[in-house]
Amino acid sequence: MRVISTHFGDPLQRRLGTYVERGGYEALKKAFSMGPDEVVETVKASGLRGRGGAGFPTGVKWSFMPKEATKPHYLLCNADESEPGTFKDRELMRWDPHQLIEGCLIAAYAIRAKHAYIYCRGEFFETNQVVARAVEDAYEKGYAGEDIFGSGNDIAVTVHQGAGAYICGEETGLMNSLEGRRGEPRVKPPFPAAVGVFGMPSTINNVETLAAVPHIVNNGEEWYRQWGTESSPGTKLFCVSGHINKPGNYELPLGFPLSELIDDVCGGIRNGNGLKAVIPGGSSVAILNSEEARRCRLDYEGCIDVGTMLGCASVIVMDDTTDIVKQVRRMVDFYAHESCGQCTPCREGSAWAAQIMKRIEIGEGTVEDLDTLMEVTEQMVGTTICVLSDSVAPPVQSSIQKFRADYLALISEQESAGAT
Repeated sequence: MRVISTHFGDPLQRRLGTYVERGGYEALKKAFSMGPDEVVETVKASGLRGRGGAGFPTGVKWSFMPKEATKPHYLLCNADESEPGTFKDRELMRWDPHQLIEGCLIAAYAIRAKHAYIYCRGEFFETNQVVARAVEDAYEKGYAGEDIFGSGNDIAVTVHQGAGAYICGEETGLMNSLEGRRGEPRVKPPFPAAVGVFGMPSTINNVETLAAVPHIVNNGEEWYRQWGTESSPGTKLFCVSGHINKPGNYELPLGFPLSELIDDVCGGIRNGNGLKAVIPGGSSVAILNSEEARRCRLDYEGCIDVGTMLGCASVIVMDDTTDIVKQVRRMVDFYAHESCGQCTPCREGSAWAAQIMKRIEIGEGTVEDLDTLMEVTEQMVGTTICVLSDSVAPPVQSSIQKFRADYLALISEQESAGAT
């Protein structure tokens, strides 16, 4: 079901002329005729939820912004896609940059912002160039900048390239980086809608969220609600990777069964192997065993029902040859490396967890190490400024609980060698 991914693979869609011929920027014109508050209410009624991982209702988030623009307002597009297993936002920007720009302009208009920043991950070299060129084209033809369409609305768009830090994908870390400061999360409150970038009211939305906005404005909330569930309406891009025959990005209605995604859409497990585990929402959510995966429904509530989260819908499939301990160790290494070091539980806890995981992997662990890992990661949850620390706990704890035998096999091998 293609809505926002319709033109994936079509380089012509990058051109402003092609985008306009195919109906582009009509939603922006319609938004200008509706007024900011009506745009907010339309997006709110559509049920669109943030696609960056948290799933917070987009229209509600916009409504938190002050109605009176006594201070400058800012829209920030979070294009710092760095979660392991996630590769959807870069494709949206790479193939359909004007769709994102139009979404940014509509969102900025709705929250009464005069400036939108697109904060791009630094490693997206080609993608950043595509987006920057599209912004230049939009300025040249009067689709961005001053007095857009002669409407009297001024909205500037700036593409900002990050420097490769995962923590800058956290909204307040992003704001610090955009201001030229160290990319560290801020204590909340105050929340960005009150005190955001440059100390002004700000809203931060993910690329995929903003890409859906023009379609909702053009077609209405009921049109968007024809897909998905009552609580999780619309379509979603699922990034599928791992031991699968057909990895890639797939746009599907929310609520789609995970088993059908694996078996039908993606052609099943490679080499005819069995399914061992699935991470449905990126490396920061709990791992599902094969039985849980078979009954998982891919929406925000359906994932919670089986003890995990949808997150950014990065589906990582692992077959029955997978070394779970090795894979979890790699995830923990990532978070230990990317911690900004501001909070002690994150800085120390992620490093300790990485050391213990490595010790177990090379056969030098003990049964007590498993209890220590559970205790350390539990103390990392809810004790820091941002949720990077919390992201270490789900893969570690769920893997020990569901695949304890994999850990014990490595520990038993060491104990047997010691006895010999």
